[in-house]
Parts: sequence; structure tokens; C-alpha cells
Amino acid sequence: MDIKKQYKGLISCIIIAIPCHYIGKIFPVIGGPVLAILSGMIIGGFIRDKDIFSSLAPGIKFTSKYILQLAVVLLGFGMNLNSVLLTGKESLPIIVSTISIALIISFILYKTMGMPPKISTLIGVGSSICGGSAIAATAPVIDAEEDEIAQAISVIFLFNVLAALIFPSLGGMIGFSDNGFGIFAGTAVNDTSSVTAAASAWDGIHGSNTLDTAAIVKMTRTLAIIPITVGLALYRSRNSESKSKMNLVKVFPVFILFFVLASVITTFANLPPELVTFLKSASKFFIVMAMAGIGINTDLIKLVKTGAKPILMGACCWIAIALTSIGMQYILGLM
Repeated sequence: MDIKKQYKGLISCIIIAIPCHYIGKIFPVIGGPVLAILSGMIIGGFIRDKDIFSSLAPGIKFTSKYILQLAVVLLGFGMNLNSVLLTGKESLPIIVSTISIALIISFILYKTMGMPPKISTLIGVGSSICGGSAIAATAPVIDAEEDEIAQAISVIFLFNVLAALIFPSLGGMIGFSDNGFGIFAGTAVNDTSSVTAAASAWDGIHGSNTLDTAAIVKMTRTLAIIPITVGLALYRSRNSESKSKMNLVKVFPVFILFFVLASVITTFANLPPELVTFLKSASKFFIVMAMAGIGINTDLIKLVKTGAKPILMGACCWIAIALTSIGMQYILGLM
């Protein structure tokens, strides 16, 4: 790491990330990562063709790749495996079903609509697992470009907002119990901030406490990052072997091993709650910081021009996940 070349870009991303992070806390339906991407794209539009951009580029590239991976590692400190196994096992069949249907639909649409493979992958895993965190974990494994990451995050954001606004009322009309809606929010809403927003809205309407259930179900769903990223690494290794003799060691997402290690430490080491809270907060801030870098490197005009197909894919995944979650709860008698 050449700090002399990278510090300007790093500082720029931090400056953008700080207000976005705190505004995102005030408006969790939108969230800090989306605000950072939008801010970065606006700023990037003004500086991309100027000399200042070349001086910022090394630090921005470092942030959008390595700070993003660090954020995923720190995310593991929020994963207590005992809590996941205790509460999440009830929702496991629903989680497996919703993830499977989203990945199948994204693959079918990728084939039928001629979508780029990397953005299709990012939208598929973002919709099925945990929104921005899954995209953050998957992007380095498949070498996704900044504009592809930004496109996927934007699509996920759109349906996060719709879910947070629509699902509490929809759940009431369907007749969910409090526990049923907690499972529904945890399995059918993409991003953690929007899961929190939807569950909190339900609690406000019904005077209940579904937030804990929704959060733990979402935590269980987040663990799918591990097999998905490892599977993608194996697939990439196999497909690249005949072309460049690339082996698994070169493409394996090592940071995912540290994510697992962080989860194990949290589960068995009895860390102070204050430390866990700090590490989780750091993870969220680093994701916002990385999204700022990605936004600066993203061409907004190109993003708008190529937006229709990704939005359609995101809509199909979102609807299918919601219907699958409802159907599986009905079958399992959890509603």
C-alpha cells in the first residue's frame, strides 16, 4: 500500500461517507450506502474529466476494493451463531426457498434477456441474501466493475424502499401473526436497514415486538454469503482453468474466511457488548465509505441508460421472494 498515492482518495471517501452515514441513520429506509453512492456519482460527474480525479483515483480504487472487504469481515462480529441456530432454524426452510427462487429467476432472466453476467449475479445475490452486504461480499469474488456494483445497489435500494412502505400494511391484510410478520420481514426484505424499518413500522401499528425475530431471521439469511461466495469462487476457478490456468487459491475470497472467523469469535469468545457494537458500527461505516468510492467511479449517464433490464430483474426477484415467503409460511403453518 502506497499511502502517498492513496491518502487523497481515502480522505475524499471518508469526507463523503461521514454525513451519508449519519443521515442514513435518520432515514434508514434510504440508508447510508445509497446516499454515498448517489453523492459519489454527483461529485464524480464534476471531477471525472479534471486533473484532480487522477490524483484521487488510487485511493478511491483501494477504498472500493479493500475497505469493502474489511467491512464484510467486520460484519461477522455481528453474527452470533448460537442465536442464529436457536431462533433462525424455524425460518430455515423459508430462507432456503427464497434464496433458491431468487437465484433461479435471476439466472433465467440473465439467459432470456441477455443481461451482463456480473450484474445479474449481483442482483441475484443482493435480492436473495442481504442486499448491500451480499453485493459487497460477492463483487470482489467476480471482479465486478464499479458501475455494475452501483447499478445493483440502486436496484436493491428501490425495492427496499417499496418493501418498507408496503409490507407492514400488506402483512396486516394477509393476516400475519407477529411472529409470522417477523419471519416475513426477515426473509422477504433485502437489506438489514429496511428489515428494521418494516418490522418497526409493524410494531408501531400493532404494538408488538417483531423486530428481534426479523433481525435474527435476517442474520440467519446473511450466513448464506459463505456458501454463495465460495461457490462462485469455485465456478470462476473451473471456468478460468482452461483459459489461464487460474487456480482456486487465486480466486478464493480469503476475506470470507475472516468473516467466518469473526463470527466464531463473537459466538465463543464472549466479547464485551460495547466492542461488538463498535465493530458492527465500523462495518456499516466502511460499507458507506466504499460505496462513496464506487459512486465516484460510476458513470451516472451510463447507469441510467442501462437501468431498465436490471430493474425488471430486481422486480421479478423481489415479487418471487415475497410470494415464496408467504407460501412457505402458509405450508408450514407459521402465519
